[in-house]
Amino acid sequence: MKQIDFYFDFISPYAYLAFEKLPEALIGLSYSVTYKPVLFAAMLQHHGQLGPAEIQPKRDWTYRQVMWQAHASGIDFQMPAAHPFNPLPLLRLAVACGENGASNRYVTETVFHHAWRGGADAADPQRLQALVQQLAPRRDMNNAEVKAQLKANTEAAIAQGVFGVPTMAVDDKFFWGFDALPMLRAYLLGDAWFAGDAWDAAARVPVGISRARP
Repeated sequence: MKQIDFYFDFISPYAYLAFEKLPEALIGLSYSVTYKPVLFAAMLQHHGQLGPAEIQPKRDWTYRQVMWQAHASGIDFQMPAAHPFNPLPLLRLAVACGENGASNRYVTETVFHHAWRGGADAADPQRLQALVQQLAPRRDMNNAEVKAQLKANTEAAIAQGVFGVPTMAVDDKFFWGFDALPMLRAYLLGDAWFAGDAWDAAARVPVGISRARP
């Protein structure tokens, strides 16, 4: 049985799409999935990057693409009333419902649906209160332990080389993005490509030119 760690942030529409299609990508395989909430903004800060929604033309394209991908994949999807939104309360809620910083599939699905179905405001306080009542977390989502676990999840992911969401980690390999699901499945099926040198060779490509950061 393969152990898969699914790193996600509810702010990411691609994480939602990948979450919905992950079971389909794993049909016929023996696996266990651990769902790990992380703060995407902290990853961006660590790597000195802007998020897709912080670059206007990229923002527009991202929303068009994810709406198309949801349509093409048959996934129920509507953009929230405003995006980006503050995902911290949702992430902390997911952690508060679980143990050891992880969230189960039911909780993760419920919160993703809260954000990406119906077109409402994902950060609306009244909706958040209703979501908390529905999920009945075992711990206060605002206590220090929950906050520390979310931070630890994020720091551990960054230390391992995770730079974005969604990321599916299995063995020593990381598969980033909704469009990485076929690649993940191929690896789990034992595709011979992964036994060759291509995976490691990609990391050995020399840098031809480096642009200085402002």
